[in-house]
Amino acid sequence: VQLQASGGGLVQEGASLRLSCVASGRTFDSYTLGWFRQVPGKEREFVGSMRWDDYTQYADFVKGRFTVSRDNAKKTVYLQMSNLKPEDTAVYYCAAAPTMYHSFEFWGQGTQVTVSS
Repeated sequence: VQLQASGGGLVQEGASLRLSCVASGRTFDSYTLGWFRQVPGKEREFVGSMRWDDYTQYADFVKGRFTVSRDNAKKTVYLQMSNLKPEDTAVYYCAAAPTMYHSFEFWGQGTQVTVSS
């Protein structure tokens, strides 16, 4: 599976942004899809994920502001971000796990999100 993330950019505090991640491969529907982010010098951190059955999980720091969704027909996972804060500035990565019992094995190249105050 190859993943291609896009949609990052420079926005002002309080703005919204939607990231997209398009996947290649045949078995997209069964994958757990996730978003992570990383700031230089820090560990990559989990943002949110969606399982094959649309069950979602989120990091506490984005609950109520970020939403993960997927379109299986387009083999695309989205991260809708609202009320963005400067501390959300990071490189955002999409990832895929073959099943809910696997770790995230496939990673996209990352897209930069910068939030100015």
